[in-house]
Amino acid sequence: MADRFTIGVFQDVEWARKGIDALLKDGFPPDSLTIVAKDTPDAAALIESALGRAPEHVEMKTLGTVLARGPLVDALQGSDEGLKTSGLGGTMTRAGFQAHDGYIYETLTGRGGVLVGVLTEPRSADALAKLHAYGGGNAAIGAWTGRV
Repeated sequence: MADRFTIGVFQDVEWARKGIDALLKDGFPPDSLTIVAKDTPDAAALIESALGRAPEHVEMKTLGTVLARGPLVDALQGSDEGLKTSGLGGTMTRAGFQAHDGYIYETLTGRGGVLVGVLTEPRSADALAKLHAYGGGNAAIGAWTGRV
C-alpha cells in the first residue's frame, strides 16, 4: 500500500513553526513530518529545530533550489528524477493528490509559503485538523486509492 500524506502550506516560517509545534505536541513524530520551503536562514533553522536534522537542498522544476527534509521528498522522487524534472505539480499524484493540488502547493511555496506534510494514515484526520487550526492553507489528505 502506498504511503498517505496530509499536506498544508503555511504563509511563512512563523506560522509553520506554530503548526509544526502543535503537531509535535499532539504526538506526531518528527520523522513523519516533511517541510519544504524557499532557501532562507529562517527556513533552515525551522527544519533543523523541528526535525532534528539539517535540511537538504533539493532542485525543483519551477521553484529552483529549495530546502526540504522528510518522507514526502522521497515519495515524490522517481526514475524520471521526480521533483527536478516535474516539480510538485507533476509529482503529487505519487502521494495520492491530483496534479492541480500539486500546482497549488507549488505556487504557494513559490510565494514564500512553507509546505508541511504529515505521513500518518491512521491519524490523517487529526493532522488535517491541526494544519487547518494553525493556518495551513489548502490542507488536504491524499486520496485513499485502493480502498473500498
